[in-house]
Amino acid sequence: MTVTRLDQGQRYRPRMAFLKKIEALMMEMQSPDTGIKTQTQPVMVTSIPHAVTGNDIMQWILQRLKITAEEALHLGDLFVKYGYIYPLQEPKNLTLRADGSLYRFQTPYFWPVQSWAADDTDYAIYLAKKNIKRKGVLEEYEKEHYNMLNQKINYKWDFVIMQAKEQYKAGKERKKEDRYALDCQERAYWLVNRTPPGMLSALEYGIDRVTDPNENKKNTMEFYRREIMYYQQAILKTRVKSSVSLGGVVKYSEQFLSNDPILSGCLPSNPWISDDPDFWDLNAKLVEVPTRMRVERWAFNFSELIRDPKGRQNFQLFLKKEFSGENLGFWEACEDLKYGDQSKVKEKAEEIYKLFLAPGARRWINIDGKTMGITVKGLEHPHRYVLDAAQTHIYMLMKKDSYGRYLKSPIYKEMLAKAVVPQEGVKKSTGLFGRRHLRSSPSPIVLRQQEEEAKAREAANTVDITQPAHLASCSPGPAAHAGPGTPASPPAVPPVSPLPRDPACPCPMDRALGSAAGTRPDPRAAGPGPFASGGRRSRLAARAWARFLRRGCRSSGGLGSLPARGPAVPHGKVQPLGGRERRLRPDSRTVSSFFQIRTAAPPESPACPGGSGQGEERQPWARKDSAKELICPWETPTGQGRAG
Repeated sequence: MTVTRLDQGQRYRPRMAFLKKIEALMMEMQSPDTGIKTQTQPVMVTSIPHAVTGNDIMQWILQRLKITAEEALHLGDLFVKYGYIYPLQEPKNLTLRADGSLYRFQTPYFWPVQSWAADDTDYAIYLAKKNIKRKGVLEEYEKEHYNMLNQKINYKWDFVIMQAKEQYKAGKERKKEDRYALDCQERAYWLVNRTPPGMLSALEYGIDRVTDPNENKKNTMEFYRREIMYYQQAILKTRVKSSVSLGGVVKYSEQFLSNDPILSGCLPSNPWISDDPDFWDLNAKLVEVPTRMRVERWAFNFSELIRDPKGRQNFQLFLKKEFSGENLGFWEACEDLKYGDQSKVKEKAEEIYKLFLAPGARRWINIDGKTMGITVKGLEHPHRYVLDAAQTHIYMLMKKDSYGRYLKSPIYKEMLAKAVVPQEGVKKSTGLFGRRHLRSSPSPIVLRQQEEEAKAREAANTVDITQPAHLASCSPGPAAHAGPGTPASPPAVPPVSPLPRDPACPCPMDRALGSAAGTRPDPRAAGPGPFASGGRRSRLAARAWARFLRRGCRSSGGLGSLPARGPAVPHGKVQPLGGRERRLRPDSRTVSSFFQIRTAAPPESPACPGGSGQGEERQPWARKDSAKELICPWETPTGQGRAG
C-alpha cells in the first residue's frame, strides 16, 4: 500500500485526545506481559498467526478496567470501529463478538491517530487492485467510487493502474496466510476511512484545527506575559447583568409577538394551509398600499425599515424632501456590490466611486476624512467588502439622524393612516398538508335541480283543493250559474272513472247522487255534460260536485284518476309541473291530518268555481261570525251544510 504524508496545516482533529487514550490502552493490550495472549488460529483452509478471540478481548477489558459487561462490549466495538482491531472471519462486519470469532491487531502505522489522512490515490489503487483480482466484481458503492476517482484523478490514472498491477503480483508471491491476513487488514482499513453508504463513520471529526490542542509545549515568559495581557483586557470589558439581558429578550419577544405568524397567526388567512392567496398579494414587496401591521413594524427599529423594500421606498421620499436621498442610494449600491455578480465587482466599485465618492461627484456623500482615506485606499484592489467602512458610516448617520425625524414626519403618518387592516378569511382550511380540491364545472343533475327550483318559485299559487280559501282562485272546475234558468256549464275535466264503494265511509259523490235518485228529470235543462240527465237532477249533481271539491277526498281512488295539473299526494296538495323529483316545501295552510277544519266565509266572498249561486248552497258559508267545524272528509256535513 502506497502511503503519502501530506501536511496541509489542517491535520489536528478535535477528537485526537480520545484517540490517544485508546492508543495507550491498545499498547497495553498488546504487551507480552500484561496483554492478551495471541496464538495461531485456523481460518478456513489456512492458519493465521497472532490471532485473538473476541471473548479474550472482552475478558481482558473487564479485568483491566473493572466495568460491566455491557460497557466492556461497547468499548470493544469502538476498538473495531476505529480500526485498532480488525476481524478475520467477517471482514465486512466491524463489530466485536464476545465468542470464538477471530481478530487481529491493526499495525500502528494505520491507526487513525496518525497525522496523515487516507488519500484518494491510495483508495483508487486499492479499488483497481480489487477489480483486477475479482475480474470486475465490485460492490455497487465501490463501482461508483471507482468511476468518480477515474474522472477526478484521470491525469495520473496510468500510475494508479501500474501500482495496482505491481501490488497484485507482489501479493501472489506471499504465503497464503499472509495474503489472507493482508486482505482482511486492507479491507478493514478502507471500511473505516471510506465508509459505505448507510454506515456510520466513526472518524467524522468535524472541522480540522490548525493547532494541536493536546500538544505539550514548555511555557515561556512570553507566553505568560500574553496571558496576563489577555485577562487584563477581559477584566476591563463592560459586562451586562443577566437580568438586563433577559429583560431585553422579553421586551423583544413582546414587541414581535403580534408579528409572529405561528404564535399570533396571519391575516386574512395562512396561505400555507388554505386556498386563499390574499396574504401574498397584500404583502408583496412593492404593493401600493401595505398592511397596517407592516407599517407599524417599521417603527420597531431602523433595521426593520431598511430591510423592507416598501419601507425603503417610503423612506426615500422623506430623504428627498430633506435633500439627503444620496445616503440611501449609496447604501443600496453597496448592498448590490456585496451580493452581486463576482465578475462585475470591479466595474461596480468604480461606478460607485465616480457617483458618490469622487471630488465633485453628482451625488456626493458626506463622510469623514479617515473613512474616505480607508475607502480610497481599498479601491486600489477592489473586492466585495471594500466599501464596508463607508457603508457603515452612512448607515449610522441615517439611523441616528434621519430615522427619528422620519417617524414623526407626515409621510410616515399618512402611510400609517392609509394602511389596510385585512379581515379574517372565511375559506375553509384544507389541513396542514392537505391537497386543494379541484374546481370542476357544475354537474348536469345540479343544473336540472336548479331549473326545477326556479320553476317551483314561479308557481307561487299552489292549488290546494282541501282549503276553502283557495277555491276562489282555482281555475279548473265547473263555472258558476248565470241565473236560475241557465244550465250549469260542464266541468273542464275528462270523464271521471267510477269511484270505489266503501260501505263504512262512502264517497260524497255517491251520497249526493243517491239523495237525488228519486227526483224526476227536467227536460228543459237537458244538455251535454258529464251528467246524463238534466233539469233538477243535473243541478243537484252540480251541487254535489261543488261540495266534493270543497271538502276534498283524502287518498281517494277517484282523485288518483283525475288528470289534474300535478299528481295526487298524501297531503291533498297539487304539485307544480316538473315537481316529481322535488319534494314540496311544507305549507302552513296545508291540511295534513285526517280531520279538516271548515271555516265559514262571509256572504260577499267570491263564489266557488264548482258551486252555484243558490241560497240553499250558500247557507253553510253565509254565517255572521266566522265559525269553525271539524268534519270528516268522507261524510256529508249535518244541519245547514247538508245538501237539498
